[in-house]
Amino acid sequence: MMPARHSRIRELRGVDPNNLFDYNVYGDDAELMPKTSIISSRLEPDQEKRLARKARQLGRSPSETGALLIEEGLRRDEFAFVDFRESPVGRQAYIQGSTLAVWEVLWIARGYRNSVEKTAAHLRMSPLKVRAALNYAEAFPDEIEEAIKDHDVCDFTSLLRMLPQAEIFPPPREK
Repeated sequence: MMPARHSRIRELRGVDPNNLFDYNVYGDDAELMPKTSIISSRLEPDQEKRLARKARQLGRSPSETGALLIEEGLRRDEFAFVDFRESPVGRQAYIQGSTLAVWEVLWIARGYRNSVEKTAAHLRMSPLKVRAALNYAEAFPDEIEEAIKDHDVCDFTSLLRMLPQAEIFPPPREK
């Protein structure tokens, strides 16, 4: 018996459900088709073990982890100076050779009206790396905006709940 989802797609496309040879019908209903595709790849036994270990670390299936690592590898190739690392909130895009996530560079750049030169001077970072962060943020705005929103909800009160010893240090007075 055909899954209900497939029956619904066939019905919407006007396919006769009783015709067993009419199953390979294509149309313009992209929204009805799955958003992912299945590919297979051959892994060496050591690669399979390493993938399984990484999947356990991330709390994902080996298939999900493989897809994630492929996506990150493609982004590394497409964007200069971008790498991916674990963070307390999951994997994030970072600028190579720094401890800064891409969203942090963008957050600081906004304070300088996205001036690459001023942001680079503030961070003591190459303007090329700042530009790379802004390029990545432009390509993946939802990912970066979500990280900035997560940051913005963290105020001193919520920090104090996690770190009861935290104190506010007033800035030094100008002479």
